[in-house]
Amino acid sequence: MFERRTAITLSNILLVVATGLLLVLLWQLRSLLVILMIAVVLAAALAPIIDWADRWSIPRWLTVVAVYISLITGLIGAGVLMGPPVITQIERLIRQLPVYLELLRAVAEDLAVRLGMSQPELLRQIFDIQGLTSWVIGSSQQLLVRSYSLTRGIIGGILSLILALLISGYMLAGSESLINGLVNLFPYPWDERLAAQVPTVSQRMGRYIQGRVLVAAILGVVVSIGLGFLGLSDFALGLGAIAGFTDLIPFVGPILGAVPALIVAVSQGGWTFLWVLLLFVIIQNVETYVLDPLLVGSSVRVHPLYQLLAVLGGTQVLGIVGALIVPPWIAGAAVLLENLYLKPKLLEEGKVKVTDDSQSANLNPLPTNSLT
Repeated sequence: MFERRTAITLSNILLVVATGLLLVLLWQLRSLLVILMIAVVLAAALAPIIDWADRWSIPRWLTVVAVYISLITGLIGAGVLMGPPVITQIERLIRQLPVYLELLRAVAEDLAVRLGMSQPELLRQIFDIQGLTSWVIGSSQQLLVRSYSLTRGIIGGILSLILALLISGYMLAGSESLINGLVNLFPYPWDERLAAQVPTVSQRMGRYIQGRVLVAAILGVVVSIGLGFLGLSDFALGLGAIAGFTDLIPFVGPILGAVPALIVAVSQGGWTFLWVLLLFVIIQNVETYVLDPLLVGSSVRVHPLYQLLAVLGGTQVLGIVGALIVPPWIAGAAVLLENLYLKPKLLEEGKVKVTDDSQSANLNPLPTNSLT
């Protein structure tokens, strides 16, 4: 048998050194890379509006300015109207959290005694009020710290968001020249193949964000109205805001959003708890089987397991920011994997057939100037 040996040449050494330096540089620029990731996601979400105006011969830069002014004005207006009561209710909820957890432990101990549990003291260890409160606050702080560490605190986070908005606006205003400049860096025929995938990648990423935000907004409104109707009006807006925000995170978000409402409902009695639990069960099923497939799932086309891994991995590395921006990037990467590798591979093996022009457009090279 012959051993295969790799010759150590000057070019190989330079390649290894250059790769190492590039990785170090990317690590040092990780904050900028995250800002670019956010900017691409924002641009993909707003691209349909800009493209629609472009078809009416409206200058792209003018549409971008109008859209961003409208978006910022709407967010500031909503914050001014809804922000103070929401913040007040959340602060009051945090202050009373130990009281609600104590009530929850008392209810659990009473239920254990009725069921004949011989060692109810185990529940006292499980429902350690100080431990639970510290764990909730500590876990939230860890997620925030991971996000803030990328942006150097709250002020840095605001500046980073502004920078992401400016970069995304520039991407939208000059998308054609920017895309052509990037894909031309690749050799033929990969430049034309990548250019052909840009509209599909942008569409997948944009639809994911659009659907996720719309579903979260619907859920937040429904939860606020439902909790107010069920007798939790003192915290309805705050709990609805929490449920809507956590719902931006797929899979685990809806469960996290239901926990605070259920803890508060325990203090109102068993029937209120059951009605609130029923409300979240109905909302969860409507979201899972109606809203998500209709507004999110049909456009993402990524297996739920991969979406879950994207959320967990993004949260582990980038905190809350990662949970929001990594899934749409996975959806965009899935387009490239599917159209540039899997479909050509199966086509070559004779396992699939190209039956229409849209499929052939994903497999065959297209001229770069065909982008709009």
